[in-house]
Amino acid sequence: MCLAIPARIVEMPNPENAIVDLGGVRKEVSLALVEDAAVGDYVIVHVGYALQKLDPEEARKTLELFAEMGALGTA
Repeated sequence: MCLAIPARIVEMPNPENAIVDLGGVRKEVSLALVEDAAVGDYVIVHVGYALQKLDPEEARKTLELFAEMGALGTA
């Protein structure tokens, strides 16, 4: 099973890469597959690549679902 995670771009050290925030963890990812990404944008990240930009509201909903799934797994 593959999992792609919404992450917010917090830095862009160069046009090809971004530093994203994944729930408090910062990771460098490639922007090779995404056009016009900017700091503050949400992107879907899979194995070190941003796959596409994501609407902020959709990112919020998805992250809330991941948090809820995590809460269910701790019971």
